[in-house]
Amino acid sequence: MSQRSTASQPLDLTLELVPKARFDVVELRSHFAAEHEAFAPYPHCLYWSSHTTAGFLDRSLAARLPPESVPSYLEAFRTLFPEDAGYEHDRLDRRRDLDAKQRAVEPRNADSHLAFIAGGLRPCVTHPNRPGESVFFVDLDGMIGGKPRRRLTRLIGFHNERVVRATRIEVPVSAHPIDSVNLKDPRLGIYQQLSEFVRRAGVGKGRLRIVLDPSERHSALTINEYETLLMKHDLAEVIRNPLRFFAEKSRHALANPLAVPAKTLGYAKYDFVRVLNKSLDTLGLRGSMVERLLARTLAVPAARFFRMRRSVSLLISERSDGTNGLIEGTYQSPILVQWERAPREARVLDVTLSELR
Repeated sequence: MSQRSTASQPLDLTLELVPKARFDVVELRSHFAAEHEAFAPYPHCLYWSSHTTAGFLDRSLAARLPPESVPSYLEAFRTLFPEDAGYEHDRLDRRRDLDAKQRAVEPRNADSHLAFIAGGLRPCVTHPNRPGESVFFVDLDGMIGGKPRRRLTRLIGFHNERVVRATRIEVPVSAHPIDSVNLKDPRLGIYQQLSEFVRRAGVGKGRLRIVLDPSERHSALTINEYETLLMKHDLAEVIRNPLRFFAEKSRHALANPLAVPAKTLGYAKYDFVRVLNKSLDTLGLRGSMVERLLARTLAVPAARFFRMRRSVSLLISERSDGTNGLIEGTYQSPILVQWERAPREARVLDVTLSELR
C-alpha cells in the first residue's frame, strides 16, 4: 500500500488485490475496512483501476442492484461471452501487436474484454464516502495458468469537486454504420489535445470527464484495450448479434445447426434464457431487479448495452516522472463506438476538467 496526502489535501492510496478466481467480485469497503477508516474525514472517494478486464460497476447501476445480486448480473454477461468461443482477439498467431515472446504468455481473454464493455464496467468511478455505499471491484480475468494476476486499485478521498475548464471536441468517424475509434490514435491528435488541455489547467488531482453531446445518437464511450481484432471484429460481431459467441460456444449442443443455419440464433436465445433462468432460480432471484434488468437488455439489439456508457472519466494525478497529468493503465484507451452512421461523419464530445480538493 502506498499513500500520499496532507491534512488539507486529498488522500491518495494505492492498494493491491489478489484475485481468488478468474471471475471475482470484491466489495472494497469491507475488504479494505482499515484503509477506509483513514478516509473518514472525506465525504467523497474516487476509485480507479489500471486494468481493461477489471474495474467497477457504474454507481447508478450498482445502486439498482442489491449487493448479493451483483455476481448474478455479471454472470449473465459471462454466459453471453464464454471462454474460447472463436474470438479473433484470441487467435494469437494473427496478432501483429505481439512478438513471439509475448504470444507465449498473452492471455486469451476476449470474453473478459467484451463482458467488461457490455456489462457497463468502468475503470474510474466516484462514490459518496459513507459506510452503506457498496463499491464493487469486478475482476473478469483474474487468473492466468492457475495463478492470480496482480491487480491494483487507487482510492482518492476528497472534500469537493470543482469544474475548472470545459471544451468541445469533434471526433471524425467513418461512413460505416458499425465502427470504433481509438481516441488515443496519434493520427487524430485528440489525446494530445486532451493532455495539453489538462496541462494548461495546472490541476494536481482531478478528473477529466468525456461525454457524448446530447444530440449524438447510436453511439457510446468506453475505456478498454484498442486491439484491432478485438475492436474491429469481435466487438463489431457483438453489436450485430449479441448472441453470436454464445451460439458459437453452444453449437455442439444445438440440434444440427449447420443444417439449418437460420435457426442457430433462435436456439442460442432459447439456450441462453434457459441457463439464465436456472441461475436466477438457484440464487432465489426470479422476479428480482436482476431479472428485470437483464430482460430489458436482451429484448433489444446490442445498442442497449452501450446506452449506459455515454461518458467516461480519466484520472488526473502525479505521474512517475513527477509531473501531473492523465493517469492511464498500460492498455487503456478511451474508445468511441457507433452502431449507426453519424449524420456528418463526426461526433461531438463535451469535455469537462474538474479539480478534486
